[in-house]
Amino acid sequence: MAIQNDQIVSILYEVKDVSTKQIVDSNMNSSPITFMIGRGQIISGLENALKSMDMGDSSDILVKAIDAYGEYQAEAVQIVPIEQFAGIPLENGMTLYGQDEEGGTVAVVVKTFDNHSVTIDFNHPLAGKDLLFSTHVVMVRNPTDDELLTGQPYENLQYGGSCSSGGGSCGCGTGLGDEDDMFGGGCATDGGHHHGGGSCGSGHCH
Repeated sequence: MAIQNDQIVSILYEVKDVSTKQIVDSNMNSSPITFMIGRGQIISGLENALKSMDMGDSSDILVKAIDAYGEYQAEAVQIVPIEQFAGIPLENGMTLYGQDEEGGTVAVVVKTFDNHSVTIDFNHPLAGKDLLFSTHVVMVRNPTDDELLTGQPYENLQYGGSCSSGGGSCGCGTGLGDEDDMFGGGCATDGGHHHGGGSCGSGHCH
């Protein structure tokens, strides 16, 4: 039977950038990620494909950029005064975390900087990229009443992981680091590692 909305699913995965064939994330040698289907906790292209699978199935799933981290948006690159980064030892390519106007966490990448300003990029590092997910469905089960209410699989809570639905997207996370999130409009966890997405906006970075 195909996976249904609100079921709890655990998967192992490896993700490649289709254009470069580079592996950008994998949990094949660690814990599976667990999430609730139909709640936007993982990127839409992967979630929709999983609905045709069942426990024990393996599949290679091509997810276009529009259904992963979205197209690259040039307007998401901003130049801000360096004073906003006082006390931060800046490096080109580093990721900083801040807070948007709604209190959510946002990540930005430092592209360049000089003595006066910093060019930051709010695009997800995988924005504009088609991704190939090699997935294996480890577990599928029905939710408890509490899980239906909260949307949080108990597997995540028992590890101390906290998930909250957010906008934007991201997908899975390795070569990027867990904080850069790979999975999601919301998030999934593997042993408490956060993979949540977040909408990007201006905020104070740290």
